[in-house]
Amino acid sequence: MAKRYEGHAVGIDLGTTYSCVAVWKDDHQRVEIIHNDQGNRTTPSCVAFTDKQRLIGDAANNQAASNPTNTIFGNSSSFLNDMMLWPFKVIPGDGDKPMISVTYKGQEKHLSAEEVSSMVLTKMREIAEAYLEAPVNNAVIIVPAYFSDSQRKATKDAGAIAGLNVMRIINEPTAAAIAYGLDKVFEVKATAGNTHLGGEDFDNRMVNYFVQEFKRKNKLDISGNPKALRRMRSACERAKRTLSFAVDTVVEVDALYQGIDLYSSLSRAKFEELNMELFKECMEIVDKCLTDAKTDRSCIHDVVLVGGSSRIPKVQQLLQEFFRGKDLCRSINPDEAVAFGAAVQAALLSEDVKKAPELVLLDITPLSLGISTTALNVMDVVIPRNTTIPANRTKVYGTTADNQTWVSINVYEGERTKATDNNLLGLFNLSGLPCAPRGHPLYVCFNIDADGILNVSAWEETNHCRNEITITNDKERLSATEIQRLTEEAENYKIEDAKFLEKANAMNALDHYVYRMEKALKDQHIISKLYPFDKEKIHSAIAKARNLLDGDNQQRDVDEFNKCLREVKGIFEHIMAKNGFSFLSLS
Repeated sequence: MAKRYEGHAVGIDLGTTYSCVAVWKDDHQRVEIIHNDQGNRTTPSCVAFTDKQRLIGDAANNQAASNPTNTIFGNSSSFLNDMMLWPFKVIPGDGDKPMISVTYKGQEKHLSAEEVSSMVLTKMREIAEAYLEAPVNNAVIIVPAYFSDSQRKATKDAGAIAGLNVMRIINEPTAAAIAYGLDKVFEVKATAGNTHLGGEDFDNRMVNYFVQEFKRKNKLDISGNPKALRRMRSACERAKRTLSFAVDTVVEVDALYQGIDLYSSLSRAKFEELNMELFKECMEIVDKCLTDAKTDRSCIHDVVLVGGSSRIPKVQQLLQEFFRGKDLCRSINPDEAVAFGAAVQAALLSEDVKKAPELVLLDITPLSLGISTTALNVMDVVIPRNTTIPANRTKVYGTTADNQTWVSINVYEGERTKATDNNLLGLFNLSGLPCAPRGHPLYVCFNIDADGILNVSAWEETNHCRNEITITNDKERLSATEIQRLTEEAENYKIEDAKFLEKANAMNALDHYVYRMEKALKDQHIISKLYPFDKEKIHSAIAKARNLLDGDNQQRDVDEFNKCLREVKGIFEHIMAKNGFSFLSLS
């Protein structure tokens, strides 16, 4: 049974463009979306710094055009892709972790993504406290489905900085499903996503288009002017919203640059042309999610739309065509649905709520989790992608050398066969192993909690040695876009990975056979019956195999290892057989 927490609990949709906070009201048996101090039900995820103060939300957004380089907005998980379009400055920090540089009260200040997120969360907490007229200590926070383990940890860290106990982190589509139906059991079958398919990414395409349009008409490049870019971005966002209900609009900015106005019409057709590549990516992700869930589109009963971009007519049209004319569900507000679901989950975990809705939620892990095995760099999956969480899996491994006293446990997430092609989450050593032959059993356990946060432990039973790691956020995090890339690479490189695995298996088979040969040659009963020239022949075969295994394997193909294995087996088994031994009986 889930742990329950004392005190008020809210649900927060920490969005890249707008954020929203909601609470379950026991007396009315429903969720309330909480309006902010400006009377709005959503708040810009925007933070600004001036010579006098820090501003968050609407106040920060309202002064963005006049203070662009010190106003932070947007998706912090994708700095490198968007920084050319952002007016604020992004610099490398410790370990090349991106940091945002702003000027605050006359001094340069460097901020991490977690710090910026915590400021927005602080604002959401204050909005909730003003509405409830009581302290708010607990929250359920929503993250994109493809957030990695370390990004979830970062979100928890941001919550802690904001003074919140983050009771649970759940995925956006899961929260939306909760909002759609409160009295159901929700089992997540699969998740797929890309944080670069949101409203801001459509805005970026429009900004790029009008930068080039302004340059063509006026022979002036505004791409290096933060103030002009910010004003243009605001105009593009307004135009995008208008085109959700109108077939054309005007993008107009007075005195955009050097006193020259921007005035240009934009049709819905042109908007769709600019963003068609992104719209198609949306459909590919929907298709991939159904494939992962092993579900045919004809078996889908309801398609629920959430998020502001779901209002775009082309998105709705493509979805309807994809699901063969099925009506799309628009019964819940797409801007508020995710916070709504978070508030329901918060109510289920709160001691203060006496009449919480009856709901069972079974979420999943978005990427496969495992360790690298042997010196061959193979990813051995312990918890496959789309496994229902919480989850606890234990696998048995063996030492790779005689009298091995320690092993390194390298923990990865991803879908590639080669371990180092995936994302390294962390590593630790298990020491104090007993002196024993190769293959001595070791146990590795992966435990994922309800937030999708991972703990990995390893132990050996003879000497009772044990070590573990909870994956921490002490390195640059893997962005949702990078996670999507890893998953796509797993599909694109299936042939390459299959070849790598075939070669790794061939090398492992040769190594294992040679190890058994070496072990047999240490047996005095065998040695005493072999002729000197037979022993020399075996030693020569072993040396040839070891040279092949220990040399530069990058240039070797699988056939060389298979051929070598056939040769050493032929030599050894022939010698064993003529001396009355069966190698197969030796272990």
